[in-house]
Amino acid sequence: MGMINKKYYALGTLINLSVAEPATVDDLDGAYDLIKHYEDKLTVNRPESEIMAVNHNAGIKPVAVPKDDYDLIKTAVEVSQRDLGFNVAIGPLVKLWKIGFKGANKPTDSQIQQRLEQIDANSIELEDDKRTVFLKKSGMEIDLGGIAKGWIADRIKEFWEKTGVESGIIDLGGNILLVGRSLRPDSLWRIGIQNPIKSRNVPIGILKTPEKSIGTSGIYERKLVVDGHEYHHMFDSKTGYPIANNLASVTIVSDRSVDGEIWSTIGFYQGIDQGMKLIEREPGIEAIFITRDLEISVTSGLKDAFNKK
Repeated sequence: MGMINKKYYALGTLINLSVAEPATVDDLDGAYDLIKHYEDKLTVNRPESEIMAVNHNAGIKPVAVPKDDYDLIKTAVEVSQRDLGFNVAIGPLVKLWKIGFKGANKPTDSQIQQRLEQIDANSIELEDDKRTVFLKKSGMEIDLGGIAKGWIADRIKEFWEKTGVESGIIDLGGNILLVGRSLRPDSLWRIGIQNPIKSRNVPIGILKTPEKSIGTSGIYERKLVVDGHEYHHMFDSKTGYPIANNLASVTIVSDRSVDGEIWSTIGFYQGIDQGMKLIEREPGIEAIFITRDLEISVTSGLKDAFNKK
């Protein structure tokens, strides 16, 4: 029984999908169609989408969205309102810096201060019965970029489970979601955790795991260099600048990929000491923190599963 693998490009990244036979290329192409469908709905990198309709009406009126969008937005808003460092209202800041996009630049301090007033998750009003989303201040923008990939990966897993895929890997630009058992005798997967200062695919350690989501936030993913200073794309919505701490990456191991996205962002924002404490208290969420000096800390649930190279 072999693995069938195919690469695609979507969501601004390289997509790598694999399934074990008897699954077929149709299962891979079906997953890719699903990715494109959700990208069309959720993107904020085009003038029009279901999410952009919400943003275009900021300060004007509530906008009704389809149930799947609403559930995702609600998840993102509720976490944002806990004020732990994940903020779905970060849109104006992302658009200002453009890190990872054409025209990336370091904005002026006054431009940043102006945007900070619009980054207010508590000014997002949700109406469950009508499934409406209202951004109460004009200029506000929600950006699901920090959570959409994980959410889409979870949808692909559901799709594959329906089509009978017994073993597969969903890799959306380095965010991994494992489906079923690995083909190894022990049925466990081996996943390399990226060394944040080496080129892609050089692992700092190996995680031995059953089917889980393994999601990483790192400073090496997208960056901008100005006057010899490096700015990465993980923003602090309180300061308007990239998060300043000694972390290079945070990897989350969880059942759902969407939780991996949320908690890797929170872990990154909180830093090792606070981040470890928070994640130890969160059931079903484990983490690997790697500092810029390559010090590694893992939460208690991964002690036996992670081996440093």
